[in-house]
Amino acid sequence: MSSEIIEFMRAMAFKTVSISSSIARLSAVVALLLTVGVSAPAQVKNADINPSTGNLPIQKVGLNDLVSIQVYDSPELTRTVRISEDGTLRLPLLNEPIHAAGLYPPELEQEITTALKDQGILVRPIVSVTISEYRSRPIRVVGAVKKPVTFQDTGNIHLLDAITAAEGVTDAAGPDILVSTPNPAGGPELVQRFSRRQLVDQADENLNIRLSGGEEVRVPEAGKVWVIGNVKRPGPFPVRDPGDMTVLKVVAQAELMPFSSTNAYISRTSDNPKGGQVEVPLTKILERKSPDIPLQPNDILYVPDSKSKRNVSNIIQIATGFGIGTMSGLLIFRH
Repeated sequence: MSSEIIEFMRAMAFKTVSISSSIARLSAVVALLLTVGVSAPAQVKNADINPSTGNLPIQKVGLNDLVSIQVYDSPELTRTVRISEDGTLRLPLLNEPIHAAGLYPPELEQEITTALKDQGILVRPIVSVTISEYRSRPIRVVGAVKKPVTFQDTGNIHLLDAITAAEGVTDAAGPDILVSTPNPAGGPELVQRFSRRQLVDQADENLNIRLSGGEEVRVPEAGKVWVIGNVKRPGPFPVRDPGDMTVLKVVAQAELMPFSSTNAYISRTSDNPKGGQVEVPLTKILERKSPDIPLQPNDILYVPDSKSKRNVSNIIQIATGFGIGTMSGLLIFRH
């Protein structure tokens, strides 16, 4: 065998050993990484943390909120804790509770770190705090909405978002939307009034205020005008916007019966607590000879039956039955 061939074989053998050595080192590194990767989730699982909750938007911690606390390399301190009614939380090994309400998660991390160091539990604790569940920021939507609902403010929630969460307003919704906010000073609630038409129908961004939790959004039902008397559909009719309901409009909805009186009457208590009536020239309004009259919520429009019109109709029916000649004879005989 020539010397060139021998040298070539030695070189190939050396390279094979080098490759094998590199593969061995790589396998060792992969094994180490797998070991570390498996051990960390095992600690989280033992700490009873629910990873499905995720980290909600950072807001101040409040009463009854659920926070996830992770202390590095200390599974006995890593856990989920609900803030108590007095605004504090307790951790094992700590002698005193930690005040948490009103703090942002990074501030609460610092408070826990300081407590662990001051009481000599850990020398250099590494603490992480995330919000698992908010319960201190309820937003309640009630009234004339399709699905009254209470949910937590977990981020950038605006007034239209709250209405959307309730699946919108119903046909009975009135002209206003009321937002009641707790008074920080402890006095009466602060109530803001918004136009439903401008907010919902016109999407006015100036009215789409930011909600921060604790508010009640109420959509009052529209006031009603009642129509009774000689109409096909007596009953209440909603007044969805101020000045939107008039005598002509409500009569068109209630549908007049034959032989209605020339005049109708509005019973109104808003202007006069003792009650009162307003005479309405109904026929002239229908003939556009008199201006239409606006109605107010709780008005009662009474459309009387005209006896004279009905009597004339009865006479005409009798005349038709007997024949004009016979009727004329009767009239002459009576005369």
